[in-house]
This record gives sequence, C-alpha cells and structure tokens, in this order.
Amino acid sequence: RVVEELMGDLLTVLRECLATSFFPALQPAIAVGSAFEGWSPHGGDAVYCLVVPLQAPCGHTFHLEPGTAGEMPAKDSRVRVELVCTCTRENTLCFLHHPEEELRRNPAASLLGTLCTGAYLDVWKTAQWFQEMVRSAWEEMPQSRRYGMKVLPSSRSCKLQLTNASGRSLSVEMVFGVQQGDSDIFLSSQTTEAVFTPSTTWAVTCAVAEVKFFRHTARQAPRETFHLQCLQLFAGILAGTGFSAHILKTVAMHLLNTIPPSSWSRREFLVRLQDMLWYLHGCLEEKRLHHFFVGNENMPQDIILTPAFQTAEPLNLFEHLEQDPAAHAKAMREFDKL
Repeated sequence: RVVEELMGDLLTVLRECLATSFFPALQPAIAVGSAFEGWSPHGGDAVYCLVVPLQAPCGHTFHLEPGTAGEMPAKDSRVRVELVCTCTRENTLCFLHHPEEELRRNPAASLLGTLCTGAYLDVWKTAQWFQEMVRSAWEEMPQSRRYGMKVLPSSRSCKLQLTNASGRSLSVEMVFGVQQGDSDIFLSSQTTEAVFTPSTTWAVTCAVAEVKFFRHTARQAPRETFHLQCLQLFAGILAGTGFSAHILKTVAMHLLNTIPPSSWSRREFLVRLQDMLWYLHGCLEEKRLHHFFVGNENMPQDIILTPAFQTAEPLNLFEHLEQDPAAHAKAMREFDKL
C-alpha cells in the first residue's frame, strides 16, 4: 500500500509536468508481480514492480509491429510512432503539416526526435528520460522529507531505492508498458532474456493478466484460504534449482484454475503442496507445460486476452526439454533431489 501510494503521487506530479508536452502520456501504474500478488519468494527483499502504461501524445499514434516471424502470439514487438494531423485544433503544433523550419526550432517537442530511434519508440531513451523526470519530480513531493530516494542504474526501466528515517529500504521497479488494444496483455520495456535485446524491442508480458487472475482467485476463495502460502513454500523449496519463479507460478495457476478455492484450506495445505510437486513432475516427464494464457479455453471472463492469445495453439514452456536431452536429464535429477 505504501509503495502504491508513493508511486501514485509521483506519477500525478509527472502527469502535471507533461500535461502540455508531446511526450508519452503516463497512465496510472498497475502493481504486478509476486510481491503484490502476496507470495513473494524473496521475503523481505522483495522488489515491488509496477507497469506504467504509456499512451501516444497529441498528434501521434502507436502502432504495434510483431517482431517474431511465424510465432503466434509473437514474443516481442516494436512500437512504431506515426504522426497524425492536428491542424484543426487551435494552438496545437501539427508535426505532419507545419513547416520543417518551425519544427526544427522546437526539436524537444517532437516525440520522434527525442524518444525514438528512427520511427520506433526506444526503450533506452524512454528509461533515461523517465529517470530524469523522476529525480526532478521527487524534490517537489512532500514525501521527499520522509523518504530518501535513489535512482539505481537501469537501461530498460526505472529502479528506485526508497529509505525511511529508520533505515528501512524498499526496492521499486517501474517498467513501461504499451497496452495491446483493450486487453490485459502489454508490451513491456523489461525483458527476461539473457541475450542482448535491441533498444527498440518491447517484450510481450502477461504480468497484468497474472495479477488479475490472483485477484479473481481471492474473490472466489473462502476467507481462510492458503493458496498463496502454498505457492510461497513451493517457490522456497525449489529455490536454487533450474525451475524459475515463472514456471512455478504457471503450475500453481493451472491447479488453482482446476481445484476449487475451498480445497486450499490449512487442513489440506500439504495435499495441495504435493499436488504442485506432482503436477510439475508429470510435466517434466512429458516435457510439456502449457503457458497459462496462450490457447487456454478455461479462462476467467474478467481476464481480457488478445485474439492472438485466444486462438493460438497451447504454447509449451518445456519445449527446450524436448529438444535438449541433457537439459531434460538435468531437470529430472534436480526434481529427484527434492
């Protein structure tokens, strides 16, 4: 709650500063990730992550161009910035039709000239611009007298360390997102791939859909439901293995979508934990774990997916185990140790 209030106030100040500019319009932040879902595997060292949706400013539009040929849905995209005529609006500079000399006199006003590489929104430039804005805006906030704020190095997001008078620190990461239509699927500035990612590449993320799924589950569950504690212990047991938090969350979401919430009580805690372990074991043996949102017909109605997600064939997150026998053997050994 403290993080959401602080970042909400910070974004309000930023929106006021950008109200008459031609920079992207900042929408209210969306809290995502395990720390906000209530099961953080990192305990007190949790990183509070928020998605800051970006909308195209006046005179501009965003067009999403899928970047992964032949994949549906694509794993990444580029955000093409195009100009729109604003000649009919009073006191508005039309980037499409005003003389080039006038535009050159005011280059900072142009989104294409500041945050883009070519015609594409640049993640690195956006992150640097946002970080500079945050440093300036923080000094104007009353909370700056109660919290010390440090902007940490990051090329694709805005990482903040907030420290109160007693010395307690909170780690916050704001990533930038472009919404796909009116869905819960976003293009994110942050990527999880170890390989180099071009600055104009935005990765598809289901983080908003995931947090909505956990809220949906909480609404359906009786008061004393221990599904989040079960997932946290599951993640703790598997810490240090090759099974990522995303894999564990996917296992849990599949089970939460099939086992009634009333069956996740304290009394059935160990049974549900064993269900998670054996579900993972079965997926490892079959070398198949379906992505929760891609091609899943059993989806709560309040989660809005893109048509590409709805109509796609199920996506196998363990495809690499099919292709690499050594990786599969290692995964099975790691599970056996548990």
